[in-house]
Amino acid sequence: MFDAMLRGWEKQQQSRLLTKKTICDRLSLVRRFALFTATYPWEWTAEDVEEYFSHQLSGAAPLAHSTVRGQQSDLQMFCAFITDGRYGWAVACEEAFGQIPVQVCHDWNTADHVAEYEGRPGRRALTYDELQTLFDAADDLVELKRKRRRKGMLAAWRDAVMIKQVYAYGTRRRETAMLDLPDLRHNPRAKQYGRFGALEVRFGKASRGSPPKRRTVLTVPETDWIVPVLEEWVDEVRAGFSPGGHPALWVTERCGRISVRRLDEVFAAIRDHAGLPEELELHCLRHTYITHLIEFGYPERFVQQQVGHVYASTTALYTWVSDEYRNRLLEASMARRLERMNTEGLKPR
Repeated sequence: MFDAMLRGWEKQQQSRLLTKKTICDRLSLVRRFALFTATYPWEWTAEDVEEYFSHQLSGAAPLAHSTVRGQQSDLQMFCAFITDGRYGWAVACEEAFGQIPVQVCHDWNTADHVAEYEGRPGRRALTYDELQTLFDAADDLVELKRKRRRKGMLAAWRDAVMIKQVYAYGTRRRETAMLDLPDLRHNPRAKQYGRFGALEVRFGKASRGSPPKRRTVLTVPETDWIVPVLEEWVDEVRAGFSPGGHPALWVTERCGRISVRRLDEVFAAIRDHAGLPEELELHCLRHTYITHLIEFGYPERFVQQQVGHVYASTTALYTWVSDEYRNRLLEASMARRLERMNTEGLKPR
């Protein structure tokens, strides 16, 4: 009966066009919960939920708040499915076992979404000095490989250019890994950048049940240093991997597309070589890009479109403007106030 319930729930989610990973993660959670309670869904109680998540939040590596909320939501959805009269599971359980499944996740034993940002506190934007240190460390690794005549010199070169591209266009991990050469686009309003005037992102973060979102990220003047860097990679260095007809912008030594996991490993290696804090991750470069666009003075709507956020509030969560930038705003405000007072003939208090 339990396996039949899971198969039914799997088909329901497939009908909603949810991704395979989402479905597998949810099914795995339900199986783990059943294993923990050593009971079947028609025997579950609210106390089981409380005991399970108390266990998950204890120990040396407790789950993050967002993870707990997500798992509670998934478990609640499964219970809603097996208690829905349209699927008949309650009737089948009562006939077979004399018990019926109930909703065991309710307002009193599940977490509320009260904080706008639930990510790890260590995930933040890099300072300008940290960003420069990171890029210098990436270039240094290339030089070390070159001097030692090590085999991985081309890979180190690719890695250095790749993390610079992640910052210069604010792309996510999968967006970066899925870039192809034709995604390098001209911008008629910025002809000086040639075929590097924009980046076509075709595998943007998808909403549940929808295909990947597309967007065009324009090359901005403040990061146009990326143009000659990418040009050198595409025209000269990339051919050293002998990719043949493979379209990927970032190819591996085995002539394949770089993986998302490898992107994380690349950033971690460069970060450690630079001596930067371990809590910094590749996604922090996206935070940095958003923050710097705001500091450069771009309108919030432009920033939102560049990074592919549906809501402006999401963009705001990823923004950490520097003290220097805030002080410039404060100084400009004080200067306007002083000018206005002088015009009106008033004395400063």
